[in-house]
Amino acid sequence: MPKQKSHSGARKRFKVTGTGKILREQTNMQHKFEGKTGKRKRRLSVDKQLAPGDAKTARRLLGR
Repeated sequence: MPKQKSHSGARKRFKVTGTGKILREQTNMQHKFEGKTGKRKRRLSVDKQLAPGDAKTARRLLGR
């Protein structure tokens, strides 16, 4: 039987750390940077950790 593939959408959106935490990118960091202050952009640039319930779903999608 072939291997299970990980969910390609989840693979692009989530990152698993060495300790097993799942990180996601903060919202509002894709476009329209002219209207955002530098302070706001720095604050938003940090990756956030997923909530435990969401992490369980993401972990299953990633095949972990």
